[in-house]
Amino acid sequence: MTRIYLAFAGALGILRQRNGHWMAELFLVDQDCQCLAVDPHHPQRLYCGTSGNGLWRTTDAGDTWQQVAGELPYTAVMSVAVSPLEEVDGTGVIWAGTEPSALFRSEDGGRTWQEQHGLQALPSKPTWSFPPRPWTHHVRWIEPDANVVDRIFVGIELGGVMRSLDGGQSWEDRKPGSQHDCHTLRTHKLASGIIYEAAGGGFAESHDGGATWRGHDGGLDHHYLWGLAVDPGDPSTLLVSGSPGPYAAHNNQSAEATLYRRTNNGPWQPVYEGLPNPKGTRAYVLATNPAEPGVFYAATRRDLYRSSDAGESWEKIPIAWPNQAYFNTVNALVVTDF
Repeated sequence: MTRIYLAFAGALGILRQRNGHWMAELFLVDQDCQCLAVDPHHPQRLYCGTSGNGLWRTTDAGDTWQQVAGELPYTAVMSVAVSPLEEVDGTGVIWAGTEPSALFRSEDGGRTWQEQHGLQALPSKPTWSFPPRPWTHHVRWIEPDANVVDRIFVGIELGGVMRSLDGGQSWEDRKPGSQHDCHTLRTHKLASGIIYEAAGGGFAESHDGGATWRGHDGGLDHHYLWGLAVDPGDPSTLLVSGSPGPYAAHNNQSAEATLYRRTNNGPWQPVYEGLPNPKGTRAYVLATNPAEPGVFYAATRRDLYRSSDAGESWEKIPIAWPNQAYFNTVNALVVTDF
């Protein structure tokens, strides 16, 4: 059974398919839901981070939710991830990133947490600043490597991509060629050593596990990138969401977003078939389901789209939303089978 989870400012939406129709239910109502992660070892276990009320967990695929028992020192959990390779006593290791920027690790489902203090010692830290709230910054993305258990990447908004080679005990500062306004990072189990970055200044990638980086913006008309997803069955096929700038990506009045597709290391190509007019469309959040090679999902506000041909064309998913569902922006999207 496939379930789709959308985190937005005001609630968490969960979509279930019944009799050929997608029905939506709202959970965590009135919470500012920012991020989502599924435990790949136990797909009925998911985590949702909120801005202001900490981290929440479900162990029954979203039917019920509870705040994690262990207290974090900050209530704004802006990123969460579960290691695809590391388990302790049958539980996937959880990573949580906060505002202000700090990184925490839990080996017991969130009952206890250990801060990874090495992130605070990086030379670039005094320059980190999130433009809408310049007095602070946050961990926007956490990407445990899909192939190397002790390698993990963290994206600071706005600060850059940081790398650890020892499971978070120590950290390396941002590298030349990577982007500083990091929004999304992806690794792939079929592409060891490769990491992709979508950022406010464009696209960057590394082919040596994050040691060196290079840009790859050929074909992009827009360089403010938000969402990023990689085909589960083909790591050479990628999608990004591009906008003229941050206001066009996130502001309803000036919204503009285009999906771009890249395959086999070629140039980026805009994708339009089945998607709304870029003018008036906010930045897409992108996701894939590991059980569906060649399939992508894209969310923008209350609308959700699916591609079954590796991103070349799209169909809108009809959703019966509850009347009280209010959408300003979608912050995170997860699709999983269990």
